[in-house]
Amino acid sequence: MEFLNYHHLRYFWVVAKEGGLRKAADKLHVSQPTISAQIAALEGVLGEKLFRRGGRALALTEAGHRVLSYAEEIFSLGQELLDAARQQPTARPLRVHIGITDSLPKLVSYEIIKPIFKLEQPIQAVCREGKVADLLGQLAAYRLDIVLADEPAPSSLPIKVFNHFLGECGVTFCAERKLAATLKRRFPKSLNDAPVLLPAGNTALRRSLEKWFQAGEIRPRLVAEFDDAALMKVAAVDGLGFFALPTLVMQEAVANYDFQFIGRTEDCRQQFYAISAERKLTHPAVLAITSQARAAFSD
Repeated sequence: MEFLNYHHLRYFWVVAKEGGLRKAADKLHVSQPTISAQIAALEGVLGEKLFRRGGRALALTEAGHRVLSYAEEIFSLGQELLDAARQQPTARPLRVHIGITDSLPKLVSYEIIKPIFKLEQPIQAVCREGKVADLLGQLAAYRLDIVLADEPAPSSLPIKVFNHFLGECGVTFCAERKLAATLKRRFPKSLNDAPVLLPAGNTALRRSLEKWFQAGEIRPRLVAEFDDAALMKVAAVDGLGFFALPTLVMQEAVANYDFQFIGRTEDCRQQFYAISAERKLTHPAVLAITSQARAAFSD
């Protein structure tokens, strides 16, 4: 197994920041040949050239720029570790890695994570969208701090994760202005044979909607189904059909997309979960997400 030599990486980092061997040698109090040898060793491990001659100075290659971005973060973290050990304050933002399942509406996702940007400590959020199985795999490998989903993690997956129920809300039906004006009359019977845009069949919202349609003997005319909720909204703006969204974000949908309200039901519910790799939540940003989301759903 190969290990990265951080002395080599540090010499590269200083040369990149100083712009040349001579200045780097003065700063590190070593000879230029020593630095050249260390960088050559690093290039040998990485299998790529990190510098090229740019006139009288050294210029970073494309690979060099990539390695520099990692080096900046590595040595910044090292300094933060020293500051923390010495109990000195640090201005480094708190990083949180959030997985968001692609079935979760974007407006809902943002409403859930929005509280972290109001914390006293600066936040740097990394949001990854994907299929639930892929995201839970990253969660189990501790590459994500939390996964947000519209249903609990499947028990069939060969990984151990913990579900945290955030809340639930009813569903509101919307459409572009002209279609909404027609369907608003005699709701919900007006939805019978009306053009509908639905989420993909493997989603919790789709299953809930179909159960509600069946109970009310409503048979809308399926125009299209979408994995991507954002694309579904674009189709709705174009007047292709009505669609359902969580009531929690109805006002934002109307304001941002100029959708019009058709009707709502509390009998069709959408649930929301935070999924973690550990039973107890400890990350400050994750705690803010879960506590604020529960408060919002209970209003």
